[in-house]
Amino acid sequence: MGQEEKRPAESHVSGQANEPMSAPAHCLSVNEVATQLGANVDSGLSDDDGKSRLDKYGPNDLGDAKGVSPVRIFVAQVANAMTLVLIMAMAVSFGIGSYIEGGVITGVIALNVIVGFFQEYSAEKTMDSLRSLSSPTARVVRGGEVKTIPSGDIVPGDLIELKTGDTIPADIRVFEAVNFETDEALLTGESLPVRKKENETFEEKTGPGDRLNVAYSSSTVTKGRAKGIVFATGVYTEIGAIAAELRKKDSKRRPVKRKPDGSAKPHRYAQAWGLTATDAVGRFLGVNVGTPLQRKLSKLAILLFGIAVVCAIIVLAANKFSNRKEVIIYAVATGLSMIPASLVVVLTITMAAGTKRMVKRNVIVRNLKSLEALGAVTDICSDKTGTLTQGKMVARNAWLPGFGTFTIENSSSPFDPTAGDIRHHTESPHRIDFKTGGDSCGTLAEPAAHVEKGAEALASFLDTASLANLATVQKKKMTEEWEARGDPTEIAIQVFSSRFGANRVERTHGEKPQWADVAELPFDSDVKRMSVVMRNTDTGKMTAYTKGAVERVIQICTTYSGGEMTDEFRQEILRNMEVFASLGLRVLALASKPYDHEIKEGEEIERATVEGDLMFHGLVGLYDPPRAESAPAVRSCHEAGISVHMLTGDHPETAKAIAIEVGILPSRMGDVAKDVAAAMVMTATSFDALTDDQVDELPVLPLVIARCAPSTKVRMIEALHRRKRFCAMTGDGVNDSPSLRRADVGIAMGQAGSDVAKDASDIVLTDDNFASIVSAIEEGRRIFDNIQKFILHVLSENVAQALTLLVGLAFKDERKLSVFPLAPVQIIWIIMATSGLPDMGLGFEQAVSGIMHRPPHSLKAGVFTKEFLVDMVVYGVWIAALCLGAFSLVVFGFGDGDLGNNCNNSYSGRCDTVFRARATTFACLTWFALFLAWEMIDMRRSFFRMQPGSKKYFTQWMHDIWRNQFLFWAIIAGIVTMFPIIYIPVLNREVFKHTPIDAEWGIVFVAAALFFMGVELWKFGKRVFFRRRAKKATGTAFKDMDIEDRVFGEFLGSSSGSTEK
Repeated sequence: MGQEEKRPAESHVSGQANEPMSAPAHCLSVNEVATQLGANVDSGLSDDDGKSRLDKYGPNDLGDAKGVSPVRIFVAQVANAMTLVLIMAMAVSFGIGSYIEGGVITGVIALNVIVGFFQEYSAEKTMDSLRSLSSPTARVVRGGEVKTIPSGDIVPGDLIELKTGDTIPADIRVFEAVNFETDEALLTGESLPVRKKENETFEEKTGPGDRLNVAYSSSTVTKGRAKGIVFATGVYTEIGAIAAELRKKDSKRRPVKRKPDGSAKPHRYAQAWGLTATDAVGRFLGVNVGTPLQRKLSKLAILLFGIAVVCAIIVLAANKFSNRKEVIIYAVATGLSMIPASLVVVLTITMAAGTKRMVKRNVIVRNLKSLEALGAVTDICSDKTGTLTQGKMVARNAWLPGFGTFTIENSSSPFDPTAGDIRHHTESPHRIDFKTGGDSCGTLAEPAAHVEKGAEALASFLDTASLANLATVQKKKMTEEWEARGDPTEIAIQVFSSRFGANRVERTHGEKPQWADVAELPFDSDVKRMSVVMRNTDTGKMTAYTKGAVERVIQICTTYSGGEMTDEFRQEILRNMEVFASLGLRVLALASKPYDHEIKEGEEIERATVEGDLMFHGLVGLYDPPRAESAPAVRSCHEAGISVHMLTGDHPETAKAIAIEVGILPSRMGDVAKDVAAAMVMTATSFDALTDDQVDELPVLPLVIARCAPSTKVRMIEALHRRKRFCAMTGDGVNDSPSLRRADVGIAMGQAGSDVAKDASDIVLTDDNFASIVSAIEEGRRIFDNIQKFILHVLSENVAQALTLLVGLAFKDERKLSVFPLAPVQIIWIIMATSGLPDMGLGFEQAVSGIMHRPPHSLKAGVFTKEFLVDMVVYGVWIAALCLGAFSLVVFGFGDGDLGNNCNNSYSGRCDTVFRARATTFACLTWFALFLAWEMIDMRRSFFRMQPGSKKYFTQWMHDIWRNQFLFWAIIAGIVTMFPIIYIPVLNREVFKHTPIDAEWGIVFVAAALFFMGVELWKFGKRVFFRRRAKKATGTAFKDMDIEDRVFGEFLGSSSGSTEK
């Protein structure tokens, strides 16, 4: 049911908490708010306190969630093409006095609606639970630990941490704000971001837009970072006060086109009402709502309804438009044979089951359209850090000009600054043999000895490393274990500086901190630097500390510890950086300067005053090992015909080393032609400098783009689209949202991703793992395959039924009226018994063997490929031919050829042959339709050999059909229920218009054998055809090619081609 509408108490005052404080939050200091709410500004609430407050105050939502509406689902079961046609058939049957047929159709409608209702209700409940997984999250401090929890679980008193890109989960009293700005346009209409001032308090009557110490629920963080104490949740937030406005639905009425003066002519009103009516009909029929495939199937249902009407007219015309009851019922039955049973419902259930399976594989689907798109992905553009790599960085090397090079060895704990050994070498990195390791990297020494020996050069380096850094590394008080909070890159640098006693927490906190924060310039993906301004509490002097990409830092440095920065020394720095990068390290430069400018609180600080005329202190190299599953996942992509591109902010050599390690680049890069190798690895600067025409002329689009900016990602997507590629793009930052929206499938990171990025994405990875993208694509292909299978099964069956009935018009009795090869009730039963449950079973089918060893499918063709259409006709014609053959054999082969008189209405001695023939045809068609579902498990492989590598040559098919037990029992139920229908007296002759058979079972078994032989022969022919076509195109079958030759073959050992593979 939909949620009840929530409302705040009538006495609630704007700016107050769920339970009123002594004054609104903007009138109180942070400590006063924390005290009155029972909060802790250091460790937050305990887990138990959080749970008790959640029970007390309720979920942090506005109570406007639609939930699952049983009434809406029930109406949808009645208002669909299949049910409406059945209702029309029922009305016709009762209208002409065919009460048995009318009663059976009524029962079928009731069964269809009831079963469909419970199936779709279950599917909707599943989807509703999955939607909650993709809802916004928030980082809270509970019991001193940072946790990510659903925004709905936030309670008054919670301590929240916010950063750029976050959506604020509740109304909070801000503190520890650093350059903190929020976008409050949704609430106040203010188009510009609002800078927050934590230390000020305001009068009670101050309006929401001027409460600069409060951040509001649903606004987004556009800049900086902050902490805050939650004081209002749910409908007690400012956005909750205007929830009624937010709940208003978009009007479904088309607006009237008016003149500039506001007037409109009468025909404009008629036009608006006409379009509104058309929209309503479209929604009712499902042609303008749902996913593209759902809309396509709704249109298919309308097309089939039109074909059904044509078939009914053909039946009437063949019988000279006789108004006899049996002719009309035959026409109705022929029309019904063309209507697929519950296609859209089965599609919905299949998608719901697929999304549920994806959650188990760490993928949350936010947009059902992406399910259809995943299987068509030809290119994946992925970040490196945390996606292809572990995101657990360790500082491996550091170089200080004039002092030497440090190497960290044997460190097994990324957070423990006491773990591992430190080696020191007096030479620069390009003169050290790192690959040999050991003593060639320097001598072992204690950190304290280095600090004494290093004097000012090392001290300046460590100051910058620890202070131009927002991460915290410290021991837990209770367990003595080391813990870290912050960005993995900054944690690694903080751990390195802590090895030498330079820890940020110790230097900026405590009774007498050495340093105090003054200003912060967050990392900017355009300038690729971050800076802080710190004040020395002893001297009062300020210092600016900067770290960032090496090229971007040294260009703003004018000195280093050895003197003036020259172009020659810059080349020396770059040479040393490339040595670190070739080891797969991410390299950052550190610099600082005394800061003499005056900074007024609340004023915007000019970046140029901080990041200029710096002194260069050295380089630090961070190793982020690839995930163990990255290389196999990249290989799986290549096996599946998917190209993988790495778009990273790292140096080209670092990116290249990791790309070769995980298989994105060929291991034989030396065999690649120079122009191709240059195109494979590019910097964002080089790529962005090319025109679109020049990009299109590249022999291959870059597989690695280093120093990548958000705008480069958008250009990459556009370049892929011009080459008719279908791409997935990963992203986590605010600036990634344009590329996520532009990509065919936008993939956000669930752990490191901002709320803005998640909102722009189609799917979210809960583990930020590249291998999960591959799992999502595999699952997308499985869902696409299964949808194609059950649609082919339904339509092939429709073709078979329609052909059987239309060709059966030639069977005429002595009154020159057509005799049913299948009675109307038989047709309805076959539609119900062989379509609904078996098709649902096909929707649950596991992925076929080798699903990731074939190229992506074309989304343009969708499920209705040429192969699909030919299969539909072939299977339909073959089943119809066998059914008509069985009918003819009973009547004309073993019978006397007498089609009797009035055999469509009642049984008589003369009609015995016709009734037997009808029972035989019914048994044949039922079996064929059910067996076809098993044959559909794999559209090309033999039913008896669906697992090519299996050693169970004669019994593997038994394991295959038992594997999907839903499908197995659906088919067994269809087979078993056929026997009572044939043999129960009265039911057989009066309702189904057939009679028990005995020897005719021989015909049924022979026809079943012929059915399998025909389908198997057709599949064999398809396999031969596709193998030969693949060999003709590539020289060998796609699946048999060596992976590196398949992906890079045209570029290895030869000059470049003109187009991408």
